[in-house]
Amino acid sequence: MAEIKPKILGAGSPILDILMNVSEDFVSSIPGSKGGMQLVGPDELDSLVASSNAESIRVPGGSAGNTIFGLAKLGMDVSFFGKVGEDEDGAFYKKCLSEAGGDVKNFRNAGSVHTGRCLSLITPDSERTMRTDLGAAATLTEEDVDAIDFSGITHVHIEGYMLFAEKLLMRLLERSKKAGCTVSLDLASFEVVKAGRAVLPQMLSDYVDIVFSNEDEAREFCGDLAPEHAAEKLSNHCRTAVVKLGRDGCCIRHDAKTVKVPAELVKAVDTTGAGDLWQAGFLYSFLNGKSLEECGRSGSILGAEVVQVIGAKIPDSRWEIIKKRIVS
Repeated sequence: MAEIKPKILGAGSPILDILMNVSEDFVSSIPGSKGGMQLVGPDELDSLVASSNAESIRVPGGSAGNTIFGLAKLGMDVSFFGKVGEDEDGAFYKKCLSEAGGDVKNFRNAGSVHTGRCLSLITPDSERTMRTDLGAAATLTEEDVDAIDFSGITHVHIEGYMLFAEKLLMRLLERSKKAGCTVSLDLASFEVVKAGRAVLPQMLSDYVDIVFSNEDEAREFCGDLAPEHAAEKLSNHCRTAVVKLGRDGCCIRHDAKTVKVPAELVKAVDTTGAGDLWQAGFLYSFLNGKSLEECGRSGSILGAEVVQVIGAKIPDSRWEIIKKRIVS
């Protein structure tokens, strides 16, 4: 029997990142604290961009989006389920995924609602102050989920922020399992874990095969445990549990086996997207049957690459080097 080639569906909020280098004075002049994130409307976001008088760089973002773009760059067969507006930014997001080798047929359109955007105001000290308009991404509902979205899919990767839309998340999980897919869930943030405390344990046990967390998320779910014990506790709910430890590497628990894999230490400029790209490296190796040590190493390679640049987009010139280290 021919081996089934993995095909991954990412599910989450397709957010276009707008990166701008601005002065300390500009950040001081706008409402909100420096270094924080606030939700804003589309008009306010447009006003901030116009008043900054700074050049901007647009790159596709969003938690699951970053992971899916990384997998596409590694040569995996990927698609994405999320909602964009019928506008220039939505077309740009889909064009970028298509050019990376991804399938765009599972996107939904929100008509006149603007594609979601995150404005990152980067001051000279490299700190980011973010203003986010979820836009079209926030209009995705369980009614948008169709069985045909899972045709040919073998694995579904879901961002944890979808816990804030529990009915939508449950529909995705149910459809994934009905289609015979394995599922990975990124816990996203300790706030997400706290908000989903009542439903997460059963959800992980019933539907999730791989759970990704960082130290803060693991602590919120498991209590104040050492990483290897947190990974073990998480693995009581799903077969594979990963605790990402930043500069200290990661702890992976799978089928009663625990391994710790060191990080690749580099000079970090910006940690945006580090966990998302780490997951892309891990999933590439895991879904291709590599050892747990190789999975952790692949994650570390991508994590180290992305923290050396501003934003979550690894330069195209680096991908051939990365693939030589990961793809075999």
